[in-house]
Amino acid sequence: QVRPVESGGGLVQAGGSLRLSCVVPGRIFDFTVMGWYRSAPGKQRELVAAFTRGDNVDRDTRYADSVKGRFTVSRDSAKNTLYLQMNNLEPEDTATYYCRRDSTWGQGTQVTVSS
Repeated sequence: QVRPVESGGGLVQAGGSLRLSCVVPGRIFDFTVMGWYRSAPGKQRELVAAFTRGDNVDRDTRYADSVKGRFTVSRDSAKNTLYLQMNNLEPEDTATYYCRRDSTWGQGTQVTVSS
């Protein structure tokens, strides 16, 4: 099974911005859940932001409370690409960020925020 491929991670100072990209194989509208998750050392993987879809229509866009107002998830169907715009980054945002479409996960991209 072809996996999503993330890019855009890196090292940034607190208060800075990054935009993550994820090329999603197949039809970008074929999903129930598609979005971004993250995993920090010693912590469980958690939702960052995700779209949910059912009956061929978008149902919801979910954000973790800790990123609301700072992060925005979006997608470009022409490019089969999912994005995560991250603004006002905090050291607590340091993690490996994963793109997910239903049961398929990317390999992750590292985001490190220095104080």
